[in-house]
Amino acid sequence: MFTKILIANRGEIACRVIATARKMGIATVAVYSAADKEARHVQMADESVLLGPAPSRESYLVADKIIAAAQATGAQAVHPGYGFLSENEAFAKRCEDVGIAFIGPRHFSIGAMGDKIASKKLAIAAKVNTIPGYNDVIETAEQAVEIAKGIGYPVMIKASAGGGGKGLRVAFNDKETFEGFTSCRNEARNSFGDDRVFIEKYVEEPRHIEIQIIGDSQGNVLYLNERECSIQRRHQKVIEEAPSPFISDATRKAMGEQAVQLAKAVQYQSAGTVEFVVGKDQSFYFLEMNTRLQVEHPVTEAITGLDLVELMIRVAAGEKLPLTQADVQRNGWAIECRINAEDPFRNFLPSTGRLVRFQTPPQTMFQANTKDLYGVRVDTGVQDGGEIPMFYDSMIGKLIVHGKDRLEAIAKMREALNGFVIRGISSNIPFQAALLAHPQFVAGDFNTGFIAEHYAHGFRAEDVPHDDPDFLVALAAFVRRKSRERAANLSGQLPGYDVQIGQDYCVVVLGANGDNRYIPVHVGEFLGNTGSANIQVGTRLYALESRSRLNDVCIGGTVNGTAFTAQIERGTSKSPLALQVQHNGTRIEALVMSPRMAQLHRMMPFKAPPDLSRFILSPMPGLLVNVAVQEGQKVQAGERVAVIEAMKMENILFAAQDGVVKQVLAKQGESLTVDQVIVEFDA
Repeated sequence: MFTKILIANRGEIACRVIATARKMGIATVAVYSAADKEARHVQMADESVLLGPAPSRESYLVADKIIAAAQATGAQAVHPGYGFLSENEAFAKRCEDVGIAFIGPRHFSIGAMGDKIASKKLAIAAKVNTIPGYNDVIETAEQAVEIAKGIGYPVMIKASAGGGGKGLRVAFNDKETFEGFTSCRNEARNSFGDDRVFIEKYVEEPRHIEIQIIGDSQGNVLYLNERECSIQRRHQKVIEEAPSPFISDATRKAMGEQAVQLAKAVQYQSAGTVEFVVGKDQSFYFLEMNTRLQVEHPVTEAITGLDLVELMIRVAAGEKLPLTQADVQRNGWAIECRINAEDPFRNFLPSTGRLVRFQTPPQTMFQANTKDLYGVRVDTGVQDGGEIPMFYDSMIGKLIVHGKDRLEAIAKMREALNGFVIRGISSNIPFQAALLAHPQFVAGDFNTGFIAEHYAHGFRAEDVPHDDPDFLVALAAFVRRKSRERAANLSGQLPGYDVQIGQDYCVVVLGANGDNRYIPVHVGEFLGNTGSANIQVGTRLYALESRSRLNDVCIGGTVNGTAFTAQIERGTSKSPLALQVQHNGTRIEALVMSPRMAQLHRMMPFKAPPDLSRFILSPMPGLLVNVAVQEGQKVQAGERVAVIEAMKMENILFAAQDGVVKQVLAKQGESLTVDQVIVEFDA
């Protein structure tokens, strides 16, 4: 067994590998870029080595620097995590050539299966069902259009070296094929250093189900059940679960056996995933193979009780798999939500900056521990006060729950999301909460088009319906009353000017355009020793009890005898005196005041926001890679104006209306801040 390994990655996956290595008594070496010098994975490792500047192509993607770091520190093996060099055949071979064990498959397996074109040809030769498509390299956008016409729309344009949804587009016509091909090549070149693209038929209303496999150097390969990954946005997974609520035991067995057959054909060893597109009649087609550990591996760990990272390390050290196919278990139900640094209310644009507050829900399951299950686990590479840089992927953590059945797992996940506090940047937690509450998701009735179908026009606050919105109003009144109780008990108050507590309040729920709601609330006797009070909102009575402190962002307690977790804090974008209350993905901003103050508040004029329609603003922090217009140019609505790159994704800005460019205020190559003006049009 190895005594020291180097983790050629960053973020939560680097922390995940370190946790298992520590359990096994193996020393670890972290590598990092200039942007990650204070990162959590660097602090967790026994040693660390600086690779270079922040851009991944100058640090995490430079094989020579990583191998040099391994040699300099005496690391006998390298774990590549996922992304970066994890599916790079040349890197795996370099490690093998210099006598460093690669904790992953052999280089020839990566070459055969990591390349999407080669793997599809191999699958066809192995008589595995595959989707119709064009498997050779496509040179030009014009050629891509002709091929797409031949296959028949819709088609999927995909980077051969792609992964994680990068370099992938679905096209429904010639125009989308032409533009999609160009964008795919650019993304693939930037993310993987390989701009080859292929095209295949897009199966409509598909489900994305993948089989986890593990193989050893003695030729043994097992399948560890499946994961349902159909909840996707822009072809990137959002929620994953194991097992799938859709497939039968017979389909599971057939898919597993095909996955094993495919892996054996390339002498596969280590962990890997065979992905399938599954039709509504449970017919399935080979999609691709990921020759690495998957982001969503924790849900498989939960239902099987196996530490996949430990198995990878043992296999790489030459050990035989410690179990047979008959030993593989399937217990309970696990769900994973990817927590991304993005703003769901601004079309999911990346959100970068400092984590002013990062507080996870209480954990009872942990990385590298497969004994304590049926609880909550958080895999993350960030911490309180950490920086979310613009150079890397937007995922900052994974929230995993394990329940006895699917409904229990959903309930646990909703409560865990309520207790996940992230401030300083935006996150997709409200969106995750909305998905988990959607009746079709709860029923297991969905496919990969679920998000596109139900959130076709983006995600708005009203898309998170709360089953009891008055509870948020009652909670705001409860916290306000608690603060008044404390203020009234302060000593030294002047006679006649002391704080009056009162029992009747008006909760003003602030609307986006001044359309506020004024809700009378009566607060019964507040019992400070138990932290309880009865709150009357209309005809509803809420018996609230909470011992949380006033400065706690995340508060817990009971309402009418049922436990709850919610988030509440003072100060919002609309008013520094307002309370922001968040529960089950729904968020309100509310002022709690006396009835007389509420009467006066109604008379206050609403100040409309300024008209910014003449400007193209940067919707996020990022790098301005292209400005497609110049001063004096006539621009039509829908025409491309600029391209911003952040977190490995290209974001194209289009003109909202016809106009003439007055001036271009930002230069190509400039790092932009959120809402920075790029282009101004004539009035």
